[in-house]
Amino acid sequence: MSGRSPMSNPPPEIKLSKENVPLTEKLNGLPTKGGVYQFKDQSGKILYIGKAINLRNRVRQYFQSSRPSDPRLDAMISKIADLDVIVTDSEVEALILEANLIKRYKPRYNVNLKDDKSYPYIVVTNEPFPRVFVTRRIVPDGSKYFGPYTDVKTMRYALKTIRDTFRVRSCNYLIDEEVIKKKKIRVCLDYHIRKCDGPCEGLISQAKYNEMIQQVAQMLKGKTASLVESLEKEMESLANEMRYEDAAVVRDRIKALSVYASRQKVVDLESNDRDIVSVAAEGDDACGVVFKIREGKLVGSQHFYLNNVEGKSEREILEQFVERYYLDADDVPKEVFLPMELESGDAIAKWLSEKAGESIEIIVPKIGEKAKLVAMCRTNAQFLLDELKVQRAKQSDFIPHSVKALQRDLRLAKPPRRIECFDVSNIQGADAVASMVTFVDGRPLKNDYRRFKIRTVVGPDDFASMREIFERRYKRLLEEGGILPDLIVVDGGKGQLSSAVAVLENLGLKEPATELPRPTSHIPSLPVIGLAKRLEEVYLPGVSEPQSIPKTSSGLRLLQRIRDEAHRFAITYHRTLRTKRTLQTELDLIKGIGKKRAKELLEAFGSVQGVKFATEDQLAEIVGPKIASKIKEYFEEDPVDKVRGART
Repeated sequence: MSGRSPMSNPPPEIKLSKENVPLTEKLNGLPTKGGVYQFKDQSGKILYIGKAINLRNRVRQYFQSSRPSDPRLDAMISKIADLDVIVTDSEVEALILEANLIKRYKPRYNVNLKDDKSYPYIVVTNEPFPRVFVTRRIVPDGSKYFGPYTDVKTMRYALKTIRDTFRVRSCNYLIDEEVIKKKKIRVCLDYHIRKCDGPCEGLISQAKYNEMIQQVAQMLKGKTASLVESLEKEMESLANEMRYEDAAVVRDRIKALSVYASRQKVVDLESNDRDIVSVAAEGDDACGVVFKIREGKLVGSQHFYLNNVEGKSEREILEQFVERYYLDADDVPKEVFLPMELESGDAIAKWLSEKAGESIEIIVPKIGEKAKLVAMCRTNAQFLLDELKVQRAKQSDFIPHSVKALQRDLRLAKPPRRIECFDVSNIQGADAVASMVTFVDGRPLKNDYRRFKIRTVVGPDDFASMREIFERRYKRLLEEGGILPDLIVVDGGKGQLSSAVAVLENLGLKEPATELPRPTSHIPSLPVIGLAKRLEEVYLPGVSEPQSIPKTSSGLRLLQRIRDEAHRFAITYHRTLRTKRTLQTELDLIKGIGKKRAKELLEAFGSVQGVKFATEDQLAEIVGPKIASKIKEYFEEDPVDKVRGART
C-alpha cells in the first residue's frame, strides 16, 4: 500500500465572470485559453466541473444545436443558469484544479468517487518516537498514512507483521526529550516481553528508533526485497563486530519479512514497480481497481466505487478515476498500466512525474503478460461491480422480521414495507397540528416526515382534523404521482379511523365495504388501521370490535414505535407553535410594538423575560427611548391592569 499525506487545499478560485451578467454575454466573452469551467443552477449550486485546453470552444459546444442529443446532458444544460471559469497556465494545472474542485464540491453531473472515509489506514504518526496503528480518520498533522485498505484482512496481516517484527511502542503517550529527562513514564510489560525497546525511559535513541520506523514504512510500501537486502548487510556487520544478540534480532526480522513477502504473488519477473489500473461500468455505477506491484510482486489491490457514470464512455470514467486516485497518492510507481489511451494522458503523465519527482510513464500494453495483467485487473473490477449489484438486490429483497410479523398479525396481502402514521395534537383546539411519520422496512425515513397546521377546523375536533390532513396528504400524493404506503396507521380509535377511511374512499384509494368483513379477512387495499393507546388495540375498517395483537409480537412493538414517533413529532411541532405564539402575544400587548419590533427585541434579549429585565438604556438602543419607556411601564404595571388594558 502507498503512503499518503492529507490533501492540501486546492488553489483559490479566480472567477473571470462577473456577477449578474447574463449567461449569453458570459459565453460570448469566454477566453480562448485553457482552464476549468463550472456550470451552476439558479441557486448557485455547482452542477458540473470540467477542464479544457480552449475554454471558449469547449464550453460553447454544450449550447450548440448540432450537439448530439443525450438525455442526461440535456437535463443538465436545462438547469444551467450561470457559469464561472478559472484560467490556468498549463493543462497540468487545469487537471489538478479540476480534480480538487470535484472532490470538494461533488457536483451532481460529474463522475464521483464514492467517499473512502470508511476504509482503514495504517498511520505512522508525526512524533519524536512515532506510533503505528489503524485509523479511519485522517488528520493533517504531518503523519504518514498507508492505504486505504479495501481488504481489511490484508491490513490486519500487515499490522500483525509489524507488531511481531519491529519493536514499535503501543502506548499513547507523547514521548519527547523532556518526558524522558523528567522520567514521567515507566516502561510497561511490552518492554519486558521484548515487544518494545523502552523509548519512554530513553533506552533507545530517537535516531535508532526512527531508523526502525523507516523500515516499517518501507515494508508498508511493498519494498520488502530491498529492505531484506539492507537488513542482511546490517546483520553481517553486527556479526563481524561480535554483537551477536543484535545480529539475532535482525535475523529474526529478516525471517518474518521473508514470510510476509512469500505471501505476495509474483506477477512480474522484471521486478519493477508499477500500478495496473482498470474500470468496469454498468448503468450509473462503476468500479475502479488498482493492482499495486512492487519489486515484481502484487503487494495489494484497492477498489473504489464511482457513481454518476451513466452516459459516460469507459475512457472518460477511467480518466476521472485515475485523476481522483492519484490526487491523494504519495507513492507513485515509475509505470502505470492502463487498458486504453486517455484524452489527457500526456498531461496526467507530466503531473505524476512532477508529483513523484521522477519520470513516470503511462503504458497501454497490447500483447503479452502485461496485457494479461490489465485484463485480470478489468475482470476483478467487473466481479466487484457485480458483487455490489448482488448486495443491493439482497438489501432490496430483505424484509425485517418485525415487518413480516406485522403482515401476519394484520393478515395483510403483502408486507407493509412502507408505513405512514398520523397523529393530531392540540390543547382545547388551540394551535392544532398533525404529524405524519414514515417508516420503511421498520426504520424511520425522516426525509419523508410531514407536519400540518390544521386550517379548516375550529375547536378540538380530532375527527375533522384527521379528515383534513388525510385529504391534503393523499390528494397531493395522487396529483404528484408519489409513492403510496403499504399500510396507513391512525393514532386513535374508531372515530379517527372512520374519518380517514371516508377520505380515502372519496379519493378512490379504498373501496367502500358493502358488508362487515370478518376478523379473519384481509384488510382491503389501501390498508388503514387505527391504534388505540389505552389497551394497544387495533381497529380495522368495517369491524366494530377492536382486534388484539399478541403482546409478545414484534409486529405490535413496531406499531407502538411508529405511533410513539408520530406522537413525539406532533407534540414537538405543537410546542414550537405554542411557545412562539405565547412570546409574541406578550410583547404585542405593549402599545407601539408591532411584529417587527417584537422580533428585534426577542433576537436582542433572547426571550420575553430578557426584555422584561433589560434596563431602559439597553431597550432604547434597540427601539428608541420613547418605546423603551413604554416597555418598562408595561412590565411595572399590575397584572390585573394589564388584562383590563388589553380588553379595552
